[in-house]
Amino acid sequence: MSRPIGPDFMFHVKSVADPSITGQGDRVAFTVGWVDHESAEPRSRIAVVRLRGGSPVDFTRGEADDMPRWSPDGGFLGFRRRAQDGKRHLWIMPCDGGEPWQVTCLNGGVSEFSWAPDSMRLAVVSDVDPADSNDARFPRTTVVTRIRYHEDGIGLRGDARRHIFTVDRSGTDVTRRTEGDFDNNTPVWSPDGGRIAFISARSEDRDIAAGSEAYVLDVPGAGSGRSNARPSAGATRKGTPKLWSKGLFNVGGLGWSPDGKRLVVVGSDSADRSGGYSLYSQGWLYVLEPGKKPRQVSDDSVRPVVSTAVGVPNQDLIWKAGGQILFLADHRGASYVCAVPERGGPVKRIAGGGMQIGRWSCDRTGENAVVSAVPPDSIGDIVAMSLKSGKTKRLSSYNDDYFGEHPPARLERFEIVRGGLSLECRLWLPPDFDPGKKYPLLLEIHGGPQGVFYDAFIPQHQIPATAGYVVLAVNPRGSSSYGLSFTTAVHGDWGGEDYLDLMAAVDEVQGRPYIDSDRMVVAGYSYGGFMSSWIVGHTNRFKAAVVGAPVTNLESFSGTSDIGISFGEVQFGASRFGGAEWYRAHSPINYAPEVTTPVLLMHGESDRRCPIEQSEQYFVALKRLGKVVEFVRFPGGSHGLLRLGHPKLRQEYFERMMAWFDRYAGSGAR
Repeated sequence: MSRPIGPDFMFHVKSVADPSITGQGDRVAFTVGWVDHESAEPRSRIAVVRLRGGSPVDFTRGEADDMPRWSPDGGFLGFRRRAQDGKRHLWIMPCDGGEPWQVTCLNGGVSEFSWAPDSMRLAVVSDVDPADSNDARFPRTTVVTRIRYHEDGIGLRGDARRHIFTVDRSGTDVTRRTEGDFDNNTPVWSPDGGRIAFISARSEDRDIAAGSEAYVLDVPGAGSGRSNARPSAGATRKGTPKLWSKGLFNVGGLGWSPDGKRLVVVGSDSADRSGGYSLYSQGWLYVLEPGKKPRQVSDDSVRPVVSTAVGVPNQDLIWKAGGQILFLADHRGASYVCAVPERGGPVKRIAGGGMQIGRWSCDRTGENAVVSAVPPDSIGDIVAMSLKSGKTKRLSSYNDDYFGEHPPARLERFEIVRGGLSLECRLWLPPDFDPGKKYPLLLEIHGGPQGVFYDAFIPQHQIPATAGYVVLAVNPRGSSSYGLSFTTAVHGDWGGEDYLDLMAAVDEVQGRPYIDSDRMVVAGYSYGGFMSSWIVGHTNRFKAAVVGAPVTNLESFSGTSDIGISFGEVQFGASRFGGAEWYRAHSPINYAPEVTTPVLLMHGESDRRCPIEQSEQYFVALKRLGKVVEFVRFPGGSHGLLRLGHPKLRQEYFERMMAWFDRYAGSGAR
């Protein structure tokens, strides 16, 4: 007998992530994650599977191991292991097994790392905080001198900055390579091992704009002063990084040409083209060469995937000897491994589709790739892809039994046209859907606003759909992976045409005979929280609303969010002082008197992206006006609560969501 996918599903499945294939293309390492039933704590370790056949086997025995990376010669596997203080450090293990050894013990831990071509050295990124030298017995103040003084998921940064170190494989020689009041990320070694390319934000306006640059630093050796002790900070070897990306506004991933004379990057040549905030919205591939203007080589048909979170390395950019560049990109809500000639030209989607890809890895021939894939009917698997034929093969199957007993919702895709734009929609139907019955409808709204709903398993869709709701997931204007003009159409218009796009999709689905129009509910998180709170202030057609981590007051958001200036002023079209009237007109809190829908607010108390004061204000406003409202605070939860929060808190979020909907709309067919 089949059962719904419940709010506790994360206790019964395993997740897979971060695959790494050997240069020879024979083995794949990846991270396996699960929740320990007794402690309810997340666990992870590294598994290995052979590409030609066989089942995955555990390779490490830690409780919090992640980020596996094979050495170029295939002899060793580097990975991170979390220590008791919560910091993650670099460890190395021989490829044929044996005991791993700890390579770094930097005070700031390791957020990412990469192997040198000789397999003897590595570059690591670690936080360096001058305050670490203070006496820990006494409380200390934090002196704030810049706007970007805190970061969601991390907290107060103070004077801490991310710097690049090099370390030899034994861990006896640690050398700091960067310095200054800058964060430095994404180290990538040149083919000869003599230079490291990296990304940093060093422009004068870096505190108010989201620009970044590509730099190259000479690395003459692994450093001097070898000893058996592992230094906590390492010696500093000064060098002057050279700017390679002059002419670009911001830069994402990095890759070297085979001859080491050029770089390929994901970037944008102006604030207007990138949306002025992040390549998360839209970027393009550029070839960089010293003394020359950056040259765009990809078109607007795809969005190259870049990392937007600390500790999540950027995707690989592979420049093949034959002149072809391979990269991961999204197109209309699906992920693909793509190729483009180094001279520029049309982008070819060579493998993928029908899934979301979290990360990819390619062997040295450029013919075999592996990805962490999330299709519509599973939480995810490691999948091998032939980049010659496009054929795929699943390498893991951890959750087949669970989904055999808990069949996922069925996906139906459709499009509507509004205002001259084609709007892609996804409808998730209960597994036992009967078109002769009447179902409640849930409108689920994604974040961003430059987020996107993929052809992928999403708990916010699967939990209510398998419990008897029809779930509507729309990619309105502002969604990414549909081209630049589409993704930036929401700028200066929050709650305008995007709201009308959503309502048009609801109108289309509401007219279907199996939808009970008296039982419609709405939910969203982050920008989806903004839009769900905006919706209940502008229509009473929904019976209940779940508003997660919203933005409700744009003026206070500008001053309290970690991206209130760099993100907000681009999205809103002006500063709070130059556009106060617009800020107020587009703030859901100012429409609280019009709300008649019961509202459930849920928010993480450590959210610095959409600070909890946004929900606090909205709750007090609704409560003072006598509205039906409830406010749930999640201790320690950052903005990534639904992905990274404690499993018990994530379970409670979904339980409360479903209870709220059932109370006012009732689940299941009638």
